[in-house]
Amino acid sequence: MPEQRARTYHRNRVANTFSEEIGAMLEGELSDPRIAPSYVTEVVLAPGGKSARIFVAVHGNEEEEASTLEGLTTARAYIRSQLRDRMGVRHVPELTFAIDRSEKMTGRMDELLARTRKREQKRTPAEPIPGAPCKP
Repeated sequence: MPEQRARTYHRNRVANTFSEEIGAMLEGELSDPRIAPSYVTEVVLAPGGKSARIFVAVHGNEEEEASTLEGLTTARAYIRSQLRDRMGVRHVPELTFAIDRSEKMTGRMDELLARTRKREQKRTPAEPIPGAPCKP
């Protein structure tokens, strides 16, 4: 039996609220120096609502990503308690954090595609323009 629309709608609303609240915490409420400037890109809730995976994009290099992930993992209990207080719910899912590298991968793919296009343009000779005089 397919999942009811109301349940899916509720899960999406909860994920949206988590994203907004955790994003607000990342902007200035967490005072851990390990946490680099970052933002929440996606929140994925498990079907039962017992756990949530929060994807975070970090502005910085891989060292800053690792230290941010470590800082967020350490602050997980504080974040859960804040979510519980702000949302007024009894149960907040178990949170796991993951680094979202999709933007960096997209940039890299665009760079590689541009290089490939440039190579293809160099390989193929320029086609003559119709009606233009040809050089003998």
